[in-house]
Amino acid sequence: MCSIIRKFKDRTDKRTLMLRNGATVLKELIASSHAQMDHKHILKLIGCCLETPIPILVFEYGEYRTLPERIGLCGNPQPRPQFEPLRLKHRLKIAMDIAHTLAYLHVGFPRPIVFRHVIPSRILFNEENVAKLFDFSLSISIPEGETHITDCLMQPRGYCAPEYVPEYVPEYMRTGVFNEKYDVYTFSAVLLELLTGQGSMDLLHTHGSVRHLIEHLNNYLQNNRFTEIADPIIVQDLSCTEKEHQLQACARLTLECLNESAVDRPTMVDVTKRLRQIYCSLSCN
Repeated sequence: MCSIIRKFKDRTDKRTLMLRNGATVLKELIASSHAQMDHKHILKLIGCCLETPIPILVFEYGEYRTLPERIGLCGNPQPRPQFEPLRLKHRLKIAMDIAHTLAYLHVGFPRPIVFRHVIPSRILFNEENVAKLFDFSLSISIPEGETHITDCLMQPRGYCAPEYVPEYVPEYMRTGVFNEKYDVYTFSAVLLELLTGQGSMDLLHTHGSVRHLIEHLNNYLQNNRFTEIADPIIVQDLSCTEKEHQLQACARLTLECLNESAVDRPTMVDVTKRLRQIYCSLSCN
């Protein structure tokens, strides 16, 4: 009997030590990661539950839901009643903040970090209504001295850049190459949903391919009819010509980010600068 009690006590002590030591190591890792990645638009990791079969990461609370929920893309055609509608200036602020975050990942470290999963559902809002990017599970660093990295990635077709998706390129050109321009392309999904109020996958399904979607968007833009496909909440907010000009400028930037040629896409630094210019020039209410 004493032997059984001793074994149980030993197991209990080991579990206590594991939890205590694991918590200590985790605390140091979290503190270290915040010293390396400190940005107000990245969801902060605050802890981890070690008492579950699989450790659970704990992040700061995103009380104000994800971007698709805020613009009514989660089975609800209208924004939730407790949230104010996202008007043009607020949407531009969201786009600018997330673009700045991606630019930070690309140039703020010794080795560029490619997020690889820039989709609207990876953007949520805290209690202060600040947009936060989260989920770095697919992120990858470009090796020192290299301009890209080759890797496999399972991701919905609508969010993959043409240089990666097999059906967009001949077999001999299929590379699976990732660099910063991949994030630029997938960032267009955020811009598209902010401007149109429609899901990127729904838009792609409607038009059959990214190339046809680009032609569709470009046709409306060149004929000064983009307001016909913009989110009605934005259109109702176009109280002056200046706002319409900014909407058009953001739509043109979206098309540039969607460019099939990675070389011809702007960098995230350039995207951030242009969005800031658009946002700051929007002075009318």
